[in-house]
Amino acid sequence: MKGMLSLQEIMQRTHFEKAEVIAGEKGMNRLVKWVHVVEITSIEKLLNGQELILSTGVSFGDNPAAFHSFVQQLINCHAAGLCIEKGRYTSTIPAEIITLADEHHFPLILFHEEVSFVEITQDIHSILINQQYKKISELEMYAQSLNKKLLTISHEEEILSYLHEHIGTQIIYEKENQDVYFIPSVPIHKRKELVTALSNDNDENLHIQQPIQVLDKQYGMIHLYSKNRPLSEFDLLMLDRTVTALAQHLLRGLYVEEKRRLEESEWLRSWLDGGQSLESIREFLSRHDSVFVKNGVVLLCEKNGLDSPSLDKTYLTLLFRSIFEQQGFSVFFTEMKNTLTVILLNRRDEGRWKERVKEGISNLIAKQCDKNGRTFLRLSVGKYVHGLEQMSKSYWTAWEAMKIQEQLLHGVYSSFFEDLHIYRLISYMQKQQDLREFVMEYLEPVIVHDQKHNGKLLETLKVYLSCNGSKKETANQLFIVRQTLYHRIQKLETLLGEDFMLAEKRLVIEFMIMVYEYLNSTNDYFEEGNKSTSNL
Repeated sequence: MKGMLSLQEIMQRTHFEKAEVIAGEKGMNRLVKWVHVVEITSIEKLLNGQELILSTGVSFGDNPAAFHSFVQQLINCHAAGLCIEKGRYTSTIPAEIITLADEHHFPLILFHEEVSFVEITQDIHSILINQQYKKISELEMYAQSLNKKLLTISHEEEILSYLHEHIGTQIIYEKENQDVYFIPSVPIHKRKELVTALSNDNDENLHIQQPIQVLDKQYGMIHLYSKNRPLSEFDLLMLDRTVTALAQHLLRGLYVEEKRRLEESEWLRSWLDGGQSLESIREFLSRHDSVFVKNGVVLLCEKNGLDSPSLDKTYLTLLFRSIFEQQGFSVFFTEMKNTLTVILLNRRDEGRWKERVKEGISNLIAKQCDKNGRTFLRLSVGKYVHGLEQMSKSYWTAWEAMKIQEQLLHGVYSSFFEDLHIYRLISYMQKQQDLREFVMEYLEPVIVHDQKHNGKLLETLKVYLSCNGSKKETANQLFIVRQTLYHRIQKLETLLGEDFMLAEKRLVIEFMIMVYEYLNSTNDYFEEGNKSTSNL
C-alpha cells in the first residue's frame, strides 16, 4: 500500500512554482505513486504505472522521433505524467508531442528554469512515505476497533455501516439467500439501476468486490462502488479487513447455531432407535425446511485409534454441514457410543447419491489430514433407505460396516455397507452360529502344520486360489522360486486332498480362509483355536 498525490497537489509544491502545464491538462487529476528520473529512451518495461517522470531530455531532446516514442511508451505504461527541464538538451517541445499528450490527457509539465531533481524526488517521496505510514496506522486502528465492535454487533449491516463511516463509498451486500442490503440506503427505484451498474461496470477504479468465505463456503459478496473518486488500494485493504470480520461474525453465529442443533440429538437418537412415528419425523423436519425429503442414509464418524488427537465436535459438525449441504443433503447430527452420527437426507435425484457422499467424504478427509497426509477419522456409511421411518436400518447397517472396517479393512478410512458383500455374509453367519468348527473342518491340517513348522502353507493356499491356480503368478506374488511352490502345493494336496482345486471344494476353502481371517481379527480365535488343536 503506497501513498499517493494528485498532480494538482504536486503542482502546489515549492519546486513547481515556476513550472507550466503545456499539454494534457485534462489529466491533472491523475494520481502519483512514485517519482523517477529517466534519461534513457527505452523505458516501457521498467514502469508499473502512476509514476511521475522527470527528465532533461538528454537522450531525445534533439530527436523528434525518439521524443515521440518516449512519450508514447509513458502513455502505454500508464505513467502519471512527464516533467521536462527546458535548457541545453530540450529548448522547445515539438507540436506533435503536445498533440499526442493532449489526445491522451497525458500531462506534460515544463520547468522553465533549472531545478534540482534530487530535491524534488526527496520532497515528494517523503510525503508519499508519510502518507503510507499514516494509512498503515489507520488500517491497524480500524482493524482493532472493528474487532472490539464484534463483541457487541448483532447484524452484518452494523459492520458495513462502520466501514462506510471510514471510506464513504456506496456499499452493496449480497447475501447467499439473495437478500441485498445498501449502505447507505438508496431509494427503491434506484436499487435495480445500481445493481445493473455493478454487473456492467468492469472499471476497477470505480467498483471492487470481495466474497465472504466461511469454511470454504461462500455466504455473500461485498461491493464497493464509487463515482466521486477512484477506489484505491487502501479501500481494498479496508474491505479485506471488514470481510474477515464479517466471516468471524458469521462463524460465531454458525457455531452457536450448531451447538443448539446438537442439543436436539436426544430426539434424533430416538429416531435412529426406531422410536419416532412418521408423523413425528415429518413435524420435526418441517421445522428445519426439510419436510419434502423422503430418503437418506446414516454416516458414522469416529477417531481412528486411541492415540488420535481429540476432536472438536462442534467444528467437525460445521465442516460436515458445509461440505454435505453443498452435495445436496440436509444434515442432522447426534452422538451415540462416542461416535458422531450424521443423518444425510437426500434433497436431489437419487441416481448419484453415492457419488455425492463419496465426494463429500473425500473433501472432509482432505481438510482433516495432518502434514503427512494421514487422517484421524474413520467413517462408515449404512444402507440407503427409502422412507424416513426406515432410518434405524441405515443406522445399524452403518454400525455393521464400521465393525467390519475396524476388524478386516486395515488402512481403509471409509466404507459403504453395500460394498462389503462377502464380509457381510461372514458377519451374519457368525451371529447365527459358531464358525470355528466349520473353519477347522477344512483348514485345520494346514493351520496345525504352520503352527508346528512355522510354515506359510495357509498364505500360499490363499494366494494360489486368488491367482486361479496359476503357478507362475503365485510364485511371483510370494517372491519364491517355482520349485519351492511345487513342494508347497504337494504338501497342500497331502493335507487337503488332491481334489482341493475342484470347483465346489475350492469355493468353500476360499470362503473359509476369509472366515478364518475375520475370526482371527476378533483376537479370540487363537485362544480357542489353540485349545482345540492342542488336544488333537
